[in-house]
Amino acid sequence: MTLQHYADYAWEQAAAFLAIDSPSCYTARAAQWVKEAFEKLGFSAHITEKGGVIADLGGNRDQEGLLLAAHADTLGAMVAEVKGNGRLRLTPLGGMSANNGEAENVRVYTRDGKIYEGTFQLCNASVHVNKDYSSASRTFDTTEVVLDEQVNSCEDAKKLGIQVGDIVCFDPRTRRTASGYLKSRFLDDKLSVGILLGFAKYIADNRITLSRPTYVHITVYEEVGHGGSGSVPAGVTEAISVDMGCVGNGLSCTEQQVSICAKDSGGPYNYEVVGKLIAAAQKTGADYAVDVYPYYGSDVEATLRAGFDIRHGLIGAGVYASHGYERSHILGVYNTLKVLCGYLDC
Repeated sequence: MTLQHYADYAWEQAAAFLAIDSPSCYTARAAQWVKEAFEKLGFSAHITEKGGVIADLGGNRDQEGLLLAAHADTLGAMVAEVKGNGRLRLTPLGGMSANNGEAENVRVYTRDGKIYEGTFQLCNASVHVNKDYSSASRTFDTTEVVLDEQVNSCEDAKKLGIQVGDIVCFDPRTRRTASGYLKSRFLDDKLSVGILLGFAKYIADNRITLSRPTYVHITVYEEVGHGGSGSVPAGVTEAISVDMGCVGNGLSCTEQQVSICAKDSGGPYNYEVVGKLIAAAQKTGADYAVDVYPYYGSDVEATLRAGFDIRHGLIGAGVYASHGYERSHILGVYNTLKVLCGYLDC
């Protein structure tokens, strides 16, 4: 089967994974799904104490190890207040923006296992009532969750079991178009988890022994800054984040390409690793772009800040409208797989 087949498989896995709500700190079900997905492909995997997943893809144990990192946690929110009218004021988990969440359907997960639906709205959201609707600032203090339940007071909401600290998840609205576009909230970074599963399946199906020991770390706290700060297997000397590639003004990457990041807001990536990633793209004929991301941080930077002595890099399929309703393309997935294959000589 061609590598394009594994790009399609990667998207199928990503789409299934996107259906599992997993904002930072609420990731146990997602981690179990990831662990089982790697095990079904024949690789050993375990859940770390922190809640992430380490999978061992094998490889020549006489060589230095490589860690490929992606993250299962997404943006989301938490109940900060049950208001007097029974509506919910939220606090964001990660870089969730009230502007990007407005009018989205949500699910509220209670501590006792109940799930309630609602909508994230501007307070006083009726245009025919609120003359300041258009000019009102959208923040987490001016927005609220309106529950799809008969609640008119704080007491009504609390009778449902809803309380401060409950998790609020935004509907991803996942779809693939006939033209190959991939649209969903939280492609950052569940699309990359799918890509790493596609890469793992390619290795398994073709019975490939990688040129060096290779591990996958699916982290669960990337969106709050410390996902990759631990669980680096012994012998690893390089770590590459497989995360979303930025698409926007001032950058050259498109959604059909794989992006290789030379520098982000945390500083430059390892010069030699970036060079090897470019060489891998050229060797495999991947359509790629090299860019500098102005407002970005990655798991492997958290690994460095934690004190691990590694070289680091970052690649990813191009994603537009990051942290909003995101869009990529199946060719971006395909080109990312090409770079991974070129980097590991498979």
